[in-house]
Amino acid sequence: MDNFWLAVAWSILPTLGVSVVFFFVLRGIIRFDRTERKVHAKIEAEERAARGLPPRA
Repeated sequence: MDNFWLAVAWSILPTLGVSVVFFFVLRGIIRFDRTERKVHAKIEAEERAARGLPPRA
């Protein structure tokens, strides 16, 4: 019975490992996109203010 649980563990570990890596990669991409959008909006607001245009609604 011990070999059965060892086989189960070795079968599940690669899937869990890939899932964890996928989670962190996807989370990093989403965070990067969110940060990039904030920076872009800030730069655009500064440029509009420098040109004397009203802020974008």
